[in-house]
Amino acid sequence: MFGIKEISATELSDWMARGENFRLVDVRSAGEVQQGIIEGGEFIPMHLIPLKASEFANDEKVVFYCRSGARSGQVCAFLQQQGINNVYNLSRGILGWAGAGFNLVRPESLQVAG
Repeated sequence: MFGIKEISATELSDWMARGENFRLVDVRSAGEVQQGIIEGGEFIPMHLIPLKASEFANDEKVVFYCRSGARSGQVCAFLQQQGINNVYNLSRGILGWAGAGFNLVRPESLQVAG
């Protein structure tokens, strides 16, 4: 997506390995999340992002992901319009993550973060 900062699955894995400080937010539906998440991911369905926009600050990096990267890209665009610029879209979403050979874990609960 134009104007959206993207991060690849490999770059995200590198951030994790280095202990980089960032939030990881899964914006998929509850049904999708039940199939598995990226370890450390928080569940905030896309439709709740406008209500929770104030929870994201420019002093922390936030990586958003969905199934393919389309919805999370929209979330990043929305937050940038709200003046929140330290947001990243996981390129190709969880499909790209799994396709690159990285693991998914079962969610501990489907409680919405925040």
